[in-house]
Amino acid sequence: MKISRKKALILGSAALLVLVVAGGAAYLALSGGKELKYKTQAALRKALPVTAAAELHQRGVTLAAPLKCEDLTGWTKERLRVSCSGKTSDKKPVEVLGSGDKKTAKTYYTILVDGRPVVENASCLGADCHSQEAGGRG
Repeated sequence: MKISRKKALILGSAALLVLVVAGGAAYLALSGGKELKYKTQAALRKALPVTAAAELHQRGVTLAAPLKCEDLTGWTKERLRVSCSGKTSDKKPVEVLGSGDKKTAKTYYTILVDGRPVVENASCLGADCHSQEAGGRG
């Protein structure tokens, strides 16, 4: 059976396309296809006061002023770490910790009000939880 040059090129291209698609699918399956919502330290620092305030509002806690956030010591491009602080309208201290790990694509958020945990190791806060599948909160 003789195959023309044109048919060989078409079959070769098709086989290459199948390999690329299969390889991409395997990569996504093995990596989980997950990425951090906030991919940089700056993005996490900017978003955390808004999402934490929304989470507290959903839980009936009112802030006296917007939360102030800063980078935590030891953060890297691979391991994001942010801390926010503020006060409730009734003058109780609020502390928020947010972290993200690019290697595992996992995020963790904790909110303390007057030293007591309101949120512990949640995978999302506020409106970010509505964009995730059911069970998104940790």
